[in-house]
Amino acid sequence: MTAIKHALQRDIFTPNDERLLGIVNVCKAGKKKKNCFLCATVTMERPVQVKVVKVKKSDKGDFYKRQQTWELRDLTEVDAKDASKENPEFDLHFEKVYRWVASSAAEKNSFISCIWKLNQRYLRKKVEFVNVSSQLLEELPKAEESVPSGESQSVAGGDEDALDDYQELSTREEQDIEGMMEMCEYAVSNAEGFAEQLSRELQVLDGANIQSIMASEKQVNILMQLLDEALGEVDTIEGKLSSYEEMLQSVKEQMDQISQSNRHIQISNSNNVKLLDEIQFLVNYMDLSKGHVRALQEGDLTSPKGIEACINASEALSQCMNVALRPGHEKLMAVTQQQLLFAELRDTFARRLTNHLNNVFVHQGHDQSSTLSQHTAELSLPKHSPLHRDLLRYSKLMEWLKNTHREKYEGLSRTYVDYMSRLYEREIKDFFEVAKIKMAGTAKEAKGKFATLPRKESALKQETESLHGSSGKLTGSTSSLNKLTVQGSNSRRSQSSSLLDMGNMSASDLDVADRTKFDKIFEQVLSELEPLCLAEQDFISKFFKLQQHPAVLPPLPEPEESDGGTPSRIPRQAEHRQSLSSEKDVVRLMMNKIFQSIETELNSLIALGDKVDSFNSLYMLVKMSHHVWTAENVDPASYLSTTLGNVLVTVKRNFDKCISAQIRQMEEVKISKKSKVGILLFVTGFEEFAELAETIFRNAERRGDLDKAYVKLIRAVFVNVEKVANESQKTPRDVVMMENFHHIFSTLSRLKISCLDAERREAKHKYTDHLQSYVINSLGQPLEKLNHFFEGVEARVAQGVREEEVSYQLAFNKQELRKVIKEYPGKEVKKGLDNLYKKVDKHLCEEESLLQVVWHSMQDEFIRQYKHFEDLIGRCYPGSGITMEFTIQDMLEYFSSIAQSH
Repeated sequence: MTAIKHALQRDIFTPNDERLLGIVNVCKAGKKKKNCFLCATVTMERPVQVKVVKVKKSDKGDFYKRQQTWELRDLTEVDAKDASKENPEFDLHFEKVYRWVASSAAEKNSFISCIWKLNQRYLRKKVEFVNVSSQLLEELPKAEESVPSGESQSVAGGDEDALDDYQELSTREEQDIEGMMEMCEYAVSNAEGFAEQLSRELQVLDGANIQSIMASEKQVNILMQLLDEALGEVDTIEGKLSSYEEMLQSVKEQMDQISQSNRHIQISNSNNVKLLDEIQFLVNYMDLSKGHVRALQEGDLTSPKGIEACINASEALSQCMNVALRPGHEKLMAVTQQQLLFAELRDTFARRLTNHLNNVFVHQGHDQSSTLSQHTAELSLPKHSPLHRDLLRYSKLMEWLKNTHREKYEGLSRTYVDYMSRLYEREIKDFFEVAKIKMAGTAKEAKGKFATLPRKESALKQETESLHGSSGKLTGSTSSLNKLTVQGSNSRRSQSSSLLDMGNMSASDLDVADRTKFDKIFEQVLSELEPLCLAEQDFISKFFKLQQHPAVLPPLPEPEESDGGTPSRIPRQAEHRQSLSSEKDVVRLMMNKIFQSIETELNSLIALGDKVDSFNSLYMLVKMSHHVWTAENVDPASYLSTTLGNVLVTVKRNFDKCISAQIRQMEEVKISKKSKVGILLFVTGFEEFAELAETIFRNAERRGDLDKAYVKLIRAVFVNVEKVANESQKTPRDVVMMENFHHIFSTLSRLKISCLDAERREAKHKYTDHLQSYVINSLGQPLEKLNHFFEGVEARVAQGVREEEVSYQLAFNKQELRKVIKEYPGKEVKKGLDNLYKKVDKHLCEEESLLQVVWHSMQDEFIRQYKHFEDLIGRCYPGSGITMEFTIQDMLEYFSSIAQSH
């Protein structure tokens, strides 16, 4: 093994500046025994690197080669398998576990001991040695003695000892040696001489050291004598200190008594300071001035100065009552008495404030009712800003009451809602009565059925009752108009009376001026209601302080039975507290109770307007939509926004009913069998509706609703025009379709309704198609035999007869052609055209002025037929010289002269 070690050191490790310190002959466990060596090495250079190298003999020769290398710092565990028995197996745990079997247990132990020493010396790394005897790790020489034949001595002994004895020279030692060698220039060339000189110098130094030691003995004796004298002085001082300590013992006792007394004085002073602080705290925060007490007990709640004094006093009282007492304060009798005084002052002032505000609410309700007569004749609502301004002076006191006396606060809320609901109910009822009278007056002024409006409330009620009766008569009169039938030569005018306006409007009752007046009245109603509701809602929020703190639910009055015996829409107080979650809901519920009649009155006014003229729903839809949009921009959850939104649903429903009624009237239209149809009433009615709607809905928010209604109406117009055209007996179907669709196309082109562009193009297409159809069908009559003859010629050609052979057909020879042509000389053709003109004139109506358009189209069609006949003669009768009895120029003169003569 020694020879192998030296060979490995020489061939493998010396070239790499490495020293071999430990070696073991191993083979892998469980496989064929291919022997190799595990070597523990260190590098020559600093810092030292420790490695475990696997060396294997080459297959091609007797030399060795390095096969695998591991860093010792990567080693995590050494497992010797059995610490009590001799076992050659061991495991090394690097990145994975390597299992080895050594050639002997002694070699294994020696190698493990070498690994342990290298780890302790260079790495100090916590490598776990498992199943390794502690004796092996601690007593290396014993492990070495157990190796037979002295191999371990050579493997792990000599080099390890040399490794332990070897110490590197320090920098100073190197410098001293270099200086000494420079002084002796022959040190390198004559080492023995240099060594002898060093030996001589060393002997000289040893002698000097001995003499120095002998000379210092006298000094040592003197030092020992001085130490003995010092010890004596120490004993003397200790004796004096003992006597001093006995003398000071009595002084210490006196000082202890003084210190204890001082400590008691400090504790007493500290307690006095704390007591003074507590007394100052109670005096500062629980003392109410006499002026505040007087203001709470006797303060004037009517004057601004008195109210300001009461506000300051109530705030001071709240601060005193809400002060955070320290532990133990509540046990003091003075604190208890002061709290009782504060509670008594609070109750007294709350009672005074509640009684005063209750009186203000009651008196204001009675005083305001006396001013109602000033607004009955004109369409306006009384203003409550003076009341609000006066009451807002108490808003801080209401906030104090809300935080201190919730029951009294709720009682005031209940009283205010109760009295104001009665006041507003009277005002709103009278206001809407005036509005209804003025609105109904738009339909009655022409007949003089309404006199000047009286100003008294009883007279207003009588007029309203008569108004409801007259509105029923008005509806009945319009419905009776719908039952008229169409008769005689003026049946179209009679038809106009039966389907008057698609919205219950008679020709003598309502006109655009009446509708404009209605629009102004309705706008004035909404304009009066909007600031009234907003002002009241703003006042409630500020006065009852419902916008600054978490939701507080002021109680509302118990629900009352209405005149008809049905319960009101305001639920009971318990239900309110379960459903409300925000102060906005509280404000909205209070507003619902105060203005509970607004929605009902608005619906009644809308119903009346719809009875007077169903087209009023267009005005109401636009106005109501605008006001809803404005209210939602201010506050989407406000009472005004919610109420107007509900009413808007009713208006929209009336608008839809108006559209449905117009469609139903279109479907029920009847025409006379004895007169020409002309422009249908619902076609002109749609034109009037569209013109009115475009005027009303200009820049309106609800344009989409109108566009949907347009589509429904125009489709119904299209369907019913075709239905009437099919049923018409006096007027040809094409004429009915042509005239009415031309009118529709003209209307849509003039109004430029973008949502009806497709219907406008469809109307033009239908008008053009039926114009062409009517012209073609009418022109077959003036040259009837000639038409039949050439139709037969075209039929023969279609059956396969060659065009040049048609003249040989018995029924279509040249003689027959000449005979037919002679029947239509120019004079006869002109006569036939004149009769055709008269017939077309009878078919067409005067309102649409399509006669010249139709006549010009007939001229173009006649010329086209003429050219077609000449072409057939040229192709089927070539070289015959047969021509028509009249020329195209003749035809142009015929058409022109006939048109001018009529």
